[in-house]
Amino acid sequence: MTMTLAVVAAGLISLAIAVSVFYNGLVGARQRVREGWSAIDVQLKRRSSLIPNLVEAVKGYAAYERGTLERITEARGALGRAAGPGAAARADADLTSGLQTLFAVAEAYPDLKASERFAQLQRDLADTENKVAYARNYYNGAVETYNIRVQSFPSLLVARTFGFQPAEFFAADDLQSS
Repeated sequence: MTMTLAVVAAGLISLAIAVSVFYNGLVGARQRVREGWSAIDVQLKRRSSLIPNLVEAVKGYAAYERGTLERITEARGALGRAAGPGAAARADADLTSGLQTLFAVAEAYPDLKASERFAQLQRDLADTENKVAYARNYYNGAVETYNIRVQSFPSLLVARTFGFQPAEFFAADDLQSS
């Protein structure tokens, strides 16, 4: 009887250790996802803070490009209101499209292109775009690792027990989130 009790106790201890290892792995992976999202969020906010200055710089040179400027302003607002990576990715794609249109329009205004303020804003936006791309790559890698843990046996048993849910990718076309 003592031998059976010892075997049962050893089994329960082994199970508790396994559960805690899987749980801690899931918590760590989830934290990396949150850290990655935070990095994206910081860069998107930085980028959004540059938009009003860019719009003002362009207004002085290209007053009749009002539709483009309004589109950028609306996209910036949508990005600020976005709830979650999917919505933020769609809003970011709209903002990027608007900025590309704006920079194409700027080509028609030599004085605007020559403006140091406009040139600096373009450099700042390009730098921020690079940082967003880097943060997006890190985040999506962390989401992939986390989602594999949440959906793979045997850690999925621990994930389901403790309510871990798959994370959403940051992808403009939302193809990666399926």
